[in-house]
Amino acid sequence: MSWFQKSFELEPQTHGTYLITDHVLKEVPEIEQYKVGLFHLFIQHTSAALSLNENDDVTACEDMTAALDRIAPEDPSGTLYKHTPEQLDNMVGHIKSSLIGASVTVPIRDGRLEIGTWQGIWHLEFRTSKGSRKVVATIQGEKKA
Repeated sequence: MSWFQKSFELEPQTHGTYLITDHVLKEVPEIEQYKVGLFHLFIQHTSAALSLNENDDVTACEDMTAALDRIAPEDPSGTLYKHTPEQLDNMVGHIKSSLIGASVTVPIRDGRLEIGTWQGIWHLEFRTSKGSRKVVATIQGEKKA
């Protein structure tokens, strides 16, 4: 059994949902060295999230952003949420991050992520100001001979 871990940054994005599968594969080519295993990706922030979801139609990303905005709306008046130490979208980001989650785990088989045909890795950004996001990639598995 072999372990591998590295950190890298995602491109700064503003509020929205972004397909990042290709970026992740570029940053973690070590996936190709594994015969079988698990790939775990964790975002080190409380106002962003990771998810596995639709990879073919950008409107799915737009719809997810809109749906989450309806579930946890921003509060320009500052009356909905008590936690506002930074900006008014801070608590909204925490709520959405808790709903979606900070990590995804995907099986590896023969040097490839075993995601479904229509699945991709999403970065969901809940803050309006652009900021870099650090992620930690961990692989546990059996390397190819």
